[in-house]
Amino acid sequence: MTPTIRVPQLDQITAERLNDPCQEKKSMIRPLSFALALSTLLVGAAPLQAQNLFAPRMYVNDSAITEFEVQQRLQMLKLFRTPGDLEEAAIKALVEDRLRMTAAKAMKLTVTPEQIKAGMEEFAGRANMTADQFVAALAQEGVAAETFRDFVEAGLLWRQVAQQKYIGKVTVSDAEIDRAIAMGNSSAALRILISELVIPAPAGQEEAVMARAAQLRSQIRSEADFAAAARKYSASQTAGRGGRIDWMPLANLPAALAPVVLGLAPGEVSQPVALGGAVGLFQLRGLEKMQDQGLTSISVDYAQYTLPAATGVAEAAAIRAKVDTCDDLYTIAKGQPADRLIRETKAATALPTNVGRALAALDPGESVDFPSGAAHVFLMLCSRTPEQEVQPTRDEVRERVLNQKFGAMAQTYLEEMRFNAIIRKP
Repeated sequence: MTPTIRVPQLDQITAERLNDPCQEKKSMIRPLSFALALSTLLVGAAPLQAQNLFAPRMYVNDSAITEFEVQQRLQMLKLFRTPGDLEEAAIKALVEDRLRMTAAKAMKLTVTPEQIKAGMEEFAGRANMTADQFVAALAQEGVAAETFRDFVEAGLLWRQVAQQKYIGKVTVSDAEIDRAIAMGNSSAALRILISELVIPAPAGQEEAVMARAAQLRSQIRSEADFAAAARKYSASQTAGRGGRIDWMPLANLPAALAPVVLGLAPGEVSQPVALGGAVGLFQLRGLEKMQDQGLTSISVDYAQYTLPAATGVAEAAAIRAKVDTCDDLYTIAKGQPADRLIRETKAATALPTNVGRALAALDPGESVDFPSGAAHVFLMLCSRTPEQEVQPTRDEVRERVLNQKFGAMAQTYLEEMRFNAIIRKP
């Protein structure tokens, strides 16, 4: 079963979209397209009045963010399957885009229509679509082409801001390249023994749960302490065995978790990690090299079936009793909306953190389920395939390290702008 739109998570997109060039002014929104998008949105959201959609929802300095923009970004986040409080995430993303555009305007940076089109094509290509196909798919869900265009443009301009602000100030030494290459070679041939403690974090409670996890971490002094805490507080299916997970390749972990685990000493517990709808603590119990392993990545074929939150636990248990493979889920989902069951194949490092963590310890045909925002997710591993990678050249490694430095500095600059901005509600 193929979903209507399959795209990366927005937080990943926001980082990755710094990779496109830009150089000319933004064109005005076309009134006809805007009106069509508005009419589509009104059909799907009857309680909202048209005049309210144009009312300011938030001000960033002197720039207004309208209710229409919030609803459009909110719908995009739904289509991108972004976890957490989507309305809060939509407003945060729009505020940051306003700040990006303000910085670009101050530096007199612009983008050409051709560059924006190229950025849209590159983004749509991640979902195996052309830009026109992607825009049409968004339109079917009430998202205007201009909403997507503005999203892409803000990212292109922000990359130019970062380059102009930090060009010549960021260098990559040969030692840093050597270290990055060595880490890539060694980490691909490692396997790990970890324990996990996963606490649900419903929308609006993320900070409180992070604080609770930090408090738990401060009380853990041993593996026995961690196991006891996991049995008492963890919502993961590993809770009954004290959060313990068997040996597995480090490459099974998503990109956001691998460096967290690598940074631990045996017995040490990580800082709280946001997992998208949950917060996790991880304890390293063992780390060793695997023999006869080349530089590999892991390709993961998995299925994700969305259930109602109220009945999710019971339904997941019933499904687990009926299915042996991912193919069996198609029978379960027959006649239901296409986005209820999503089956994808991705590199393990590219998986969303919550999904990657849950899949990491599974064998093919095994499944887990967990709450996710206003829904409950049944997750099954279909297959996991090691793939031989071509070792990057030194120039490619240099470029990657340079981009990481640019990204970190640009994020710091964005946080500074947010701190200094006047952000208020009407």
